Amino acid sequence: YFLYARKSTEDEERQVMSIEAQLAELAEFAKRENLDIAEQFIESKSAKKPGREIFNEMIQKIYESKEPVGILAWHPDRLARNSVDGGQIIYLIDIGKIASLRFPTFWFEPTPQGLFILQVAFGQSKYYSDNLSENVKRGIRQKLRRGEWPGLAPFGYVNNPKTRNIEPDPVKAKVIKKAFEEYAQGKHTLESLGQRLSFWGVVSRTGKPLCKATLQRMLTNKVYIGLIVHNGETYEGKFEPIVSRATFEKVQEVLKNRAKPRHSKKRHYFPFTGLLKCGECGAAITAQWAHGNGGTYRYYRCTKRLGSCSQKYLREDLLVEQLKNKISKVALCEDWKEKMLAKVEMWEKENIQSSQSFAQNLEKEIKETEQKLDRLVNAFLDGSIEKETYLAKKDELIKTKTALLQKKDDFGRKGNNWIEPLRNWILFASQAEKLASSNEFDEIKSFVEKIGTNRRLLDRKLIFDFVRPFDLIPKYKEICEASRA
Repeated sequence: YFLYARKSTEDEERQVMSIEAQLAELAEFAKRENLDIAEQFIESKSAKKPGREIFNEMIQKIYESKEPVGILAWHPDRLARNSVDGGQIIYLIDIGKIASLRFPTFWFEPTPQGLFILQVAFGQSKYYSDNLSENVKRGIRQKLRRGEWPGLAPFGYVNNPKTRNIEPDPVKAKVIKKAFEEYAQGKHTLESLGQRLSFWGVVSRTGKPLCKATLQRMLTNKVYIGLIVHNGETYEGKFEPIVSRATFEKVQEVLKNRAKPRHSKKRHYFPFTGLLKCGECGAAITAQWAHGNGGTYRYYRCTKRLGSCSQKYLREDLLVEQLKNKISKVALCEDWKEKMLAKVEMWEKENIQSSQSFAQNLEKEIKETEQKLDRLVNAFLDGSIEKETYLAKKDELIKTKTALLQKKDDFGRKGNNWIEPLRNWILFASQAEKLASSNEFDEIKSFVEKIGTNRRLLDRKLIFDFVRPFDLIPKYKEICEASRA
């Protein structure tokens, strides 16, 4: 077997123990499974793009080997997080150069179903990264529901790490309160209020008085009455307000009376703007209303901002039809969904058992090391061993204990975090069929943004490439249909 270990960054100061933890666990796994390690390949480089020197060296040796070899790694995402490297591994399995893949945290079997799941695992890391922003948004929504300020404290407040919320700044909060009160009494214009705040030491980064726009935002910010406004929605904050509601409402009244009336422009609803680019010139695709065939329709066309372009208009209903057709290609049928979820559940149970066993063994080793330390100290105090021997043995045991504790910490943090994203991906892909028969245009746009890349419109035809691992579904559908035929 070739042992391959990798960490996700090239920064030598970060995740140093991660490599050591991988090597220790892989060595233990190899010993338990009676696997012979012929050579180790270790590198510190991201796998998001092809071009890893050590990985390529291992692949070259596999090609040159006269006999099939096996690869031992912590998880498939250690081997590949891009389609090129993942494709090489799959190809080497197909031609018989790789006879076995073993992972302590992932079970692989060399069957068509196993190859499909392996390709999903290779693509899963990228899909997981792409959805990190969605996870961050979910965390923000949770904070908002708890009444916690979701980011850096606004002026007048400070962040409290203990409560994970904000609280009034002892000095700046008084300045904010005084500014609101004086403006509510009609003592200031926005310009004179800026001068007043400047006198109190509140200025811009350049040292000048705050501009009118900044003051306007400050005086209309509902955070000062204990409310959080996020994406147009208001939440009740669980922090102390600085300004009373009566004072705040009075300030809004003063601002309204002094403001110049503005005529708001009615916005049109074009759900698929921002989704596509022109396949001829690369400019953005925009939309407009147009009359024809006895009615008024929404059309999508090239903006032609990058020069002349011969592309014609496309009616929205025809675009929607093509989008739904694309979505249906990555839809997981109910049968596939149930089988894949059952497999994921089986892996989850196996990993839980394996994790429990691994954790118990670690605890046992840590306890044994602590007992050895106790016996060593007692022996030294009794005068049974020399000081030099004591210090050398103690240093060795402390290093062993530290390594075990780090191993335990790494295992606790990482766990089997590939299972839940894989389950979520299966459930997400299974929604495609329902979406393809709906008219939820915003949902359709959001779905296409997640499954497609290089999205463009050329000769009134929708063109894009499926991202990993969604590109695997159409391929395996074709294989299944061909096998039935």
